[in-house]
Amino acid sequence: MIMLAVDHCAKFARHLSRFRMKVCLSLVLLLPALLSAEFCGTPTDPSMSSIRPNLYRGQQEFSVAMLDAIRKATPNENVFFSPYSTYHALLLAYFGATGETEQELTKTLRLSWAPSKEAVRSAYRTEKQARALRAKEMPLEFSSADRLYFDNQVKLASCLDSRLHDEIVQLNIRDNAEQTRQQINSWIANVTHDQIKDMLAAGDIDSRTQLVLANAAYFKGQWSSRFNADKTEQMLFYTSSENYSFVPMMKQKGNFLLNPDERLGAHVLQLPYRTSMKETDEDSDISMVIILPPFNTDALERVLAKLNAETLEAALKEASSREIEVSLPKFEFEQRLELVPILREMGINQIFDSNASFNDFSTEQSINFGDAKHMAKIKVDEEGSIAAAATVLVSFRSARPIEPTKFECNHPFVFLIYDHKASAILFTGIYRDPKTMK
Repeated sequence: MIMLAVDHCAKFARHLSRFRMKVCLSLVLLLPALLSAEFCGTPTDPSMSSIRPNLYRGQQEFSVAMLDAIRKATPNENVFFSPYSTYHALLLAYFGATGETEQELTKTLRLSWAPSKEAVRSAYRTEKQARALRAKEMPLEFSSADRLYFDNQVKLASCLDSRLHDEIVQLNIRDNAEQTRQQINSWIANVTHDQIKDMLAAGDIDSRTQLVLANAAYFKGQWSSRFNADKTEQMLFYTSSENYSFVPMMKQKGNFLLNPDERLGAHVLQLPYRTSMKETDEDSDISMVIILPPFNTDALERVLAKLNAETLEAALKEASSREIEVSLPKFEFEQRLELVPILREMGINQIFDSNASFNDFSTEQSINFGDAKHMAKIKVDEEGSIAAAATVLVSFRSARPIEPTKFECNHPFVFLIYDHKASAILFTGIYRDPKTMK
């Protein structure tokens, strides 16, 4: 989940703590109101929904870029987050942005394909509707929700309610800061089925807060082919050639899509989740993708350096079904991320600066964001996976890899929960060291 919180506070840097950044807003000069005309302009024809694939493509490119930024910021650590949640929270910020702030978000969110902001909003709305329809037909559960919590003294742009009616909540934040914090935390807990509680700590919202922007996402899926718990046993996991620890290793033998991928220099396995009411589902729309490099020095870093939207798409497309023995650690992991430095590394700076322009939210109040937080949790066991997230803005050489008969995740690997139909990375992570799992 991503959350962005906004306050009137010109000197928020003085309020920093080691673990939490005070959420504030600097007072700035407004750009001319005419700059906000585009989003409030004439609605786009419904046929604009045909450009949804471009939105999906942008999400995927953003997801891989975010993984690269996080692994550079947290070298040698386990990683887990939801790029899908982050992307959608930033889309809400984009819908309110104008001028240079909008241009920067357009570039980082890969939205240059769109002829207008309203075209993006149309694709965003159509995607949400399509996902809601799919959810009714699947035993698997994936839900994502967005909210814009405005203080009721903020005079909203005239078009905003008609464009984002479902996402807007107006509250008396100024006089009820603690109650607002509890209400937002309760909403997040509800969307994530109580997987994420107390996302906002005491003091994250105060009487100066004007806006909290949030996305919460939840996933629960059963494997199409479940692991037998009786076969799970303690086995070695090597973090390096000299260091190892014991982990509960799940095992099964079956037919799975696998690609010994020469471009990435890694084996790419797809473990499908049940997405139909059939007992088995070989044509699952959603799967856990595991990218397993060879076990040698810097192999994982070399694979990550080659991973992008094109190489991932090719690796998945070129996979073929084969019988293989799979060994996968059983694990549970939780991670909190301070997103401001990560988003700045990705090229998003303006929304945190005093000259930010959000005239499509309001032409009467100046807005920028002082903080961005993300929290994600995952549990992988014999039955399947549960994942939740919230975002708050407050050796292969030149030869082809050998064809394996075993796929043993007994050394560091990358994993993704991937929606094949939407070409979207819902959650992703790097499993490096079981001893540091929280």
